[in-house]
Amino acid sequence: MNAQRFEELRIWQSAREQCKVIYQTFSKNKDFGFKDQIQRAAVSVMNNIAERFEKRTDADFANFLDIAKGSNGELRSMLYLSEDLDYTDHETSENLRQFSEQLSRAIQTLNNYLRKNTKP
Repeated sequence: MNAQRFEELRIWQSAREQCKVIYQTFSKNKDFGFKDQIQRAAVSVMNNIAERFEKRTDADFANFLDIAKGSNGELRSMLYLSEDLDYTDHETSENLRQFSEQLSRAIQTLNNYLRKNTKP
């Protein structure tokens, strides 16, 4: 991996964009428990990528990519709930879920690379 800073990682940049969109989408939502949970999931994706990149060991970074991917799954699950509760329409939820799925695939690709190149 050639990145020197987490800000150079496309997955972090995508997670940052996803976080921004989630905050904007749910900024006026009055269900504070729901809003807090979906925002925390989005922030967790972004921050877990950044936090362990700074540690600079591939094995540790790969483990935190697993956590980021899990948080991204939680976010996607919350998007289904947002649609079920009429907090978002189908099109908005579907677009956000598709972005989240693309991000999960990108996280997994980097994770696979790190695990393949990590010596036991």
